Amino acid sequence: MTPALDRETEDLLRTLAPQVLGVLVRRYGDFDAAEDAVQEAMLAAATQWPGEGRPDNPRGWLIQVGQRRLVDAIRAEVSRRTREAASALGEVQPADPTPETDQDDTLTLFFLCCHPALSPASAIALTLRAVGGLTTEEIARAFLLPEATMAQRISRAKKRLADVDRPFAMPRDEERDGRLPAAESPRERPDGYPAQWRERLGAVLRVLYLIFTEGHSAAGSELRRNDLAVEAIRLARALHRLLPEDHEVTGLLALLLLTDARRAARSGPHGELIPLTEQDRSLWDRTMIIEGVRLASASVAGGLLGPYRIQAAIAVLHAQALRPQDTDWDRILLLYNALERVAPGPMVTLNRAVANAMVHGPEAGLELAATLEKPLAGSHRLDAVRGHLYEMTGDHSAAITAYLSAARRTTSLPERDYLTLRAAHLRELKSSPAQ
Repeated sequence: MTPALDRETEDLLRTLAPQVLGVLVRRYGDFDAAEDAVQEAMLAAATQWPGEGRPDNPRGWLIQVGQRRLVDAIRAEVSRRTREAASALGEVQPADPTPETDQDDTLTLFFLCCHPALSPASAIALTLRAVGGLTTEEIARAFLLPEATMAQRISRAKKRLADVDRPFAMPRDEERDGRLPAAESPRERPDGYPAQWRERLGAVLRVLYLIFTEGHSAAGSELRRNDLAVEAIRLARALHRLLPEDHEVTGLLALLLLTDARRAARSGPHGELIPLTEQDRSLWDRTMIIEGVRLASASVAGGLLGPYRIQAAIAVLHAQALRPQDTDWDRILLLYNALERVAPGPMVTLNRAVANAMVHGPEAGLELAATLEKPLAGSHRLDAVRGHLYEMTGDHSAAITAYLSAARRTTSLPERDYLTLRAAHLRELKSSPAQ
């Protein structure tokens, strides 16, 4: 019987999978075949590593195995097809005996997947699934869509790219934008991004944001998927090194750092959820906050014109409040008003409802939240916010109903437990003699 993988190795494989896929797609240009090869390489690792030990260069090992699987598949396909069909594989190159296994292609593959032939939503969904390591269910939850609808969207995106001539080819050198910083070393960062990739930057930023968000508030028994959150920050740092003058790139990195700085205070000793207002703020990572505030200040120097620099400014106000009652909700509400103008969406409106309640009272927040019944139908977040706002009004019966409704819908066990406990606490207050 094959020994089971340990948790550290499982996390390593999840981290390396998109990097290996990036190498194979860049080298062979066939997304589906590369994806299958990576899956086989991961299976081989899961089978062999527990007994034989982890190789000294796990990434290189996976690339070599995936490459062999891919070449074998191509050869089998060529032998099975006619000469005319086989000639279509003329661009496929033989395996490189000395691949550059130290070069990380993940960020480049993000740009390649965010192809202009796809709508932004489809490009983001495909990138999250194929490169970001998210499941279709997780992506559907991020988009507030049914899983079947998201599966169809990803499938259509793959088919659309299949009709595009060399969709994962790197642009020619003469198309590169000289205004972008050149690479200091090919192993440190790519050799400058092409000018036409600027139109893909917004989609890539959204991919990184959603990967971090999923890691920060994961479903299941754990409150956080550390592999996703850490990888999103790593790639955001890499993108910032490449484009240090881009205010939205800087704002996104600041936002991720300021949010992640609260990690140690978000859960209790048994993994239970601790909301922002109840966190021990001495546990917040001050070094990360200082870096995040510095980056956020640099990002807003160009004006509050983009969603990530606005959200970074909001995160700064939360980070600077030594106590919950010190939070500058008036300025936060103004920033949410600006965010809704720049990047409208139901989750932005829901957050604005909370800020509205903190400034103008819970009834004002509930009134705004009531407009989201259709856009957030099926999501637990609307009922969770309603429960909090009803509790602020003193309507414990309505709060209990909302909290329990949210608990039934959430896929996060720590969040479900927290919402259930809030409802139980209010029920106990209702039944006490003082009530």
